[in-house]
Amino acid sequence: MSQNNQDTALDLGNELIEKPKTPRQMAFERFMQNKLAVLGTVVLVLIVLMAVFAPLLTEYDPTKSDLMLVEQGPSSDHILGTDGSGRDNFSRLLYGARISLIVGFSAMLFTLVFGILTGAVSGYYGGKIDALIMRAADLVYALPFFVLALTIISIVEEVTIGIFVTVIAFTTWPNLARIIRGTFLSLREQEFIMSAKAIGAGDLRTIFRHFLPNAIGPIVVNATLMMATMIIIESGMSFIGMGIPQPTPTWGNMISEAQNIRILRGHPEAWLPPGLLILLTVLSINFIGDGLRDAFDPKSDQQ
Repeated sequence: MSQNNQDTALDLGNELIEKPKTPRQMAFERFMQNKLAVLGTVVLVLIVLMAVFAPLLTEYDPTKSDLMLVEQGPSSDHILGTDGSGRDNFSRLLYGARISLIVGFSAMLFTLVFGILTGAVSGYYGGKIDALIMRAADLVYALPFFVLALTIISIVEEVTIGIFVTVIAFTTWPNLARIIRGTFLSLREQEFIMSAKAIGAGDLRTIFRHFLPNAIGPIVVNATLMMATMIIIESGMSFIGMGIPQPTPTWGNMISEAQNIRILRGHPEAWLPPGLLILLTVLSINFIGDGLRDAFDPKSDQQ
């Protein structure tokens, strides 16, 4: 057989032998097959870009009042009108996206770190340590969330974004800790974990090299859904006046400002856009979470 024929045969053989897909590639393909998850990703990216490029989309300061423009309707200068303090609603909508997303992401990240640490320690060591951490989680669970959160916030003299995020994380970590603990308990008796211990792997190495990589699916899915919950919590607490204080713009603050019956009836442009953005953001994140759950599920049979 000539050299050219041999090269052709080798090329054909290489094409016929498909390179096996990695778990990440398979998860990505399953995620992309979920149309709602892809749509949610696109919408969320657009909202994030809107928040990032807010200074380019509006020239108005979202915290600057103008008493000559109180509760003005939509116009060429103020496309969504102004609020009760004469601030531009459109600029507050854009900059409010920043605060709402930052609070949602930061609270999720804080809760994620604390929940993973407590859940991992509880599930890995078990015994008295497990009992102590779970009783602490039960104690937080026993207190109604809003009562506990509002009590802590009412004690603080000035509510900042950092304090607000800390309060939310402190009152929501038990759920994730229980999920991580359950995952660790199910993995603890697996052969690869016992093998790692048999060859003398330390606790930190076993947790970070063997436990956590195998728990990445539940962690990512719950982190995504948790962010949507955090945004709702921020909006709800700002609506009742116990969230981020004025004049800092958030979607919850904008809706809270529109509680006046005159604004509700006569100025829907003041409260409808932030309400729709909260709805779109939460739906998008939930769709992404559902897509990630299906993507990381090895039993998924999406076609």
